[in-house]
Amino acid sequence: MKKEKAARTIPKGFQTVTPYLIIPGADRLIEFIKNAFGGEVTFMNRDEENQISHATVKVGNSTIMISDSMNEMKPETGMLFLYVDDVDATYNKAIQAKAQSIQEPKDEFYGDRVSAVKDEWDNKWWIATHVEDVDKEELEKRAKQARKEKAEAMAH
Repeated sequence: MKKEKAARTIPKGFQTVTPYLIIPGADRLIEFIKNAFGGEVTFMNRDEENQISHATVKVGNSTIMISDSMNEMKPETGMLFLYVDDVDATYNKAIQAKAQSIQEPKDEFYGDRVSAVKDEWDNKWWIATHVEDVDKEELEKRAKQARKEKAEAMAH
């Protein structure tokens, strides 16, 4: 009798945490992810009405699950944080793909250059490039200064 190999507890190509976006117009979201972030469809299943019942899209080394909202599967949007090689270029591609700007790319005190966009389904995509390693002591000093500057700006 041949012994079956045990299945992996986390399927190949997945990580421990996988975002799952359920929205109307899943085909359009997948096109947005392909155009804005270089996403690649790795799986797609459609129902009898040609709606996407389940799809997986790979962005970098991460997988996002997507499906059309239908019946008991009500819309579920999210906030996703992407680390990329070039935040400015990726932000511009997302804007060209019809995303709405939340924040243009800017250097943050914690060592990342960060931007943010919102897609037509209200998913928020924070996009970052890590540009500097900041040790704990320096991070605390910078965070305190950033809070002070923010408080001063709000007071005016």
